[in-house]
Amino acid sequence: MTNTLLGTTLLAVPVTALYGALNAFLTVGLSINVSRVRGKHNVWRGDGGHADLIAAIRAHGNNVEHVPLALILLLVAELCGGNSMALHAFGGALLVARLAHAFGLIKASRVQVVGALLTLVVQVGLAGYLLWLRPWS
Repeated sequence: MTNTLLGTTLLAVPVTALYGALNAFLTVGLSINVSRVRGKHNVWRGDGGHADLIAAIRAHGNNVEHVPLALILLLVAELCGGNSMALHAFGGALLVARLAHAFGLIKASRVQVVGALLTLVVQVGLAGYLLWLRPWS
């Protein structure tokens, strides 16, 4: 794609754009949930010792901690010519993992562990995939 105004070539990264957008919706939803639970308990700073508020805060915070690294790895893999199907597998697994982790934290379910482990598998898998792509050669 070419930007006629600037005369530059733009790189399209459709896979990263898709999973970046979907994970952004998840992060915003988790943020709204924190605000909802804060309103329910009338607690505007800290967690007030409310278990459901602590869980909501951690679900949002943990998502914010883990998603950026995974998306950066996904972006670099896409820019290095990674296979579209592999990139979608990693991106889809990341989204499922983050949904499972958030649900598990909020509902005190064991699926949280599955989400956490799958997130780490995606991050390590993407790092390994980048090494396999050998972008330095």
